Amino acid sequence: MPEPVNQADVVIVGAGVAGLAAAHRLTSAGVTTAVLEAAHGVGGRMSTEKIDGFRLDRIGQLLSTAYPELRLTPGLDGLALRPFAPGVLVHSEGHHHRASVPPLGGGGGAGGARSALNVVRALASAPRTPRVVRPGPLPLQGAGRAAGARGTVPRPAAPLGSPMDQARLGAALTRLATTPVERLLARPESSARSALSARGLPARTVEGFLRPLLAALLCDPELTTSSRCADLALRAYASGRLCLPEGGADALPELLARTLPPGTVHTGVKVTAVSTTSVTTADHGELRCRAVLVATDAHQAARLLPGLRVPDFHPVTVVHHTMDEPPSTGASLLLDADRAGPVTHTAVVSLVDPTRAPAGRALVSSTVLGTPPDDVDDAVRAHLAHLFGTSTRRWETLAVRHTARAVPSMRPPHDLRRPVRLLAGLYVCGDHRETSTVQGALHSGHRAATALLTDLGMGPVHGTQRLSRAA
Repeated sequence: MPEPVNQADVVIVGAGVAGLAAAHRLTSAGVTTAVLEAAHGVGGRMSTEKIDGFRLDRIGQLLSTAYPELRLTPGLDGLALRPFAPGVLVHSEGHHHRASVPPLGGGGGAGGARSALNVVRALASAPRTPRVVRPGPLPLQGAGRAAGARGTVPRPAAPLGSPMDQARLGAALTRLATTPVERLLARPESSARSALSARGLPARTVEGFLRPLLAALLCDPELTTSSRCADLALRAYASGRLCLPEGGADALPELLARTLPPGTVHTGVKVTAVSTTSVTTADHGELRCRAVLVATDAHQAARLLPGLRVPDFHPVTVVHHTMDEPPSTGASLLLDADRAGPVTHTAVVSLVDPTRAPAGRALVSSTVLGTPPDDVDDAVRAHLAHLFGTSTRRWETLAVRHTARAVPSMRPPHDLRRPVRLLAGLYVCGDHRETSTVQGALHSGHRAATALLTDLGMGPVHGTQRLSRAA
């Protein structure tokens, strides 16, 4: 590591998306910044493994084009988002039922010219079945058809309920999409499950659609998450498009790192202690600075900052399979409403993002929440055969990745704006300070940078400012 880093204004410990986002705002304001990462790559839990031409996400959290920080964070101009198209499929009682997507480019008012542009570009090249997407307050439709004159076999009632139930659900989602965030955060707080039950929606709609959707969005199958966090997740779903970063989850942190000034990020540097004016490293001595921002995961942050509260975590297991011919669900996110096996949600991600698999091969990535069964691959294969309606015996298992501390839990009472300023000169950020989503991580970095600049007497950096891309 070069010697000049010893005189940085700010040292950021951790090169996850929160720390990298903060580094962009600080360098944009002219603050010399050094980002120190113990691992040999950036991104933290937002990592992607490359195996034989496949790109396998370790956790595979879902993104939304409605996340404001994807638009506001300097350095993310080049991020391409690949949406699930046409959207979400719900598997219930042996049939697939479609939940149609919101209008293209929706993102909460001003939130999304750039996101919409990237979505359009991705949609233009993503293989899918053409379908007209009609805007309106009723974004949910069952895929089944009633019996007709030609003897069509009627399908079971959609898990979304009757047409009247669907209208009520559509109206509820529309209200969420148009309600200011601060008003949502002022609502009485309970668990997501309790709040859904108390809002007058039919049990079939809650269990058949909202529960599996929120389980996928929050990585919390029992919906113990704060109702306020669940409202934010549903608001993003109703306002935008569920999507994946093109090239894998690590494309986002790598883009942030690549567009910082050269020499800002240093990997393979383990920090063992911090103070308001210095950090101590295992192999590179003491580095002096004017302020320190700890942007690691919650457990490492608590080791460096004794007394910091560490949340519980939701464990996540992702199983990746490949085959010659992809299942017939297209580029949709498939949810299991029946809870008939360990898989919460799955997708043919090579149809969502063709860069994730070599030509001629398909990649299916499936998520198991909670403690996985001992024979997780066999159990997942059997469940996928049920969900996709096809044999999985010839599918090849590429990887089974279990992450015990994958996503911080957000049980009520949950403070979505936990302090990022511990004292003048010492700050902390990460998804454990807000919502345990990419949006939460990016926004915590935003808040920490703003607090830091204020204490340094430099004022906040507005979200519209951009850092020129490094050569």
